[in-house]
Amino acid sequence: MFKEQSITVIPSERRHTRDYGWLKTSWLFSFNDYQDRDNLSFGSLRAFNDDVVQPGEGFADHRHSEMEIVTFVLKGEISHQDSAGNQGTFGQDQAQRMTAGTGVIHSEFNRGSVPVHMYQIWFYPNKRGLLPSYAHGAFPAIGREDRLQPLASGEGRGGLDMSADATLYACDLGGGGEIEAGGSDRLLFIYLTDGSALVEGREVGRNDQVRMRGGAAIRSDEGAELIVIDMPDKGR
Repeated sequence: MFKEQSITVIPSERRHTRDYGWLKTSWLFSFNDYQDRDNLSFGSLRAFNDDVVQPGEGFADHRHSEMEIVTFVLKGEISHQDSAGNQGTFGQDQAQRMTAGTGVIHSEFNRGSVPVHMYQIWFYPNKRGLLPSYAHGAFPAIGREDRLQPLASGEGRGGLDMSADATLYACDLGGGGEIEAGGSDRLLFIYLTDGSALVEGREVGRNDQVRMRGGAAIRSDEGAELIVIDMPDKGR
């Protein structure tokens, strides 16, 4: 059955932003004490948090279950430790994937000397009852110049393997750069880290997001850094 393309552009000011001093965060979906029944998820994407954590601060031990969580660092570095015995520090242009599965306790702290800017992205798993697991990798910026660079995928498209029906990409468009993403029976979530772009002719600026069905031509005249999440449209 043919599904008509639909596009929604959500401006940056509609993010739910909190400044706790040690943490400045923007929640793009219902999270913590921000609750909106109309903004719980999009496809298999459950949460997208744009976090800046100050040096010496972080998230103390807390529990997750039945979720795939990908963290991508834009600047600075973050240290991870969990109850499954995984630990490590990763920085700019690196990502980690944590399968919470049947349950895991973890912490994340900025033990560096500068603020860490990172995205924490949660996906519904495509299978419940998995054992907790962890993976990380480096994704140099040169690999996303005017093309989609897979950071994590449950569809065999590259990057870190994860148990979710989605593929997470990073992309840096130069002036005049253009990419194609999505397609028939697909959902696209797009978040602009910096710059400006045209998504199917619609203007999108820094920290704006796009939620859409179908394929998209994404172009930037002046340059843009963006995250693209491509998912099957299962009618969630």
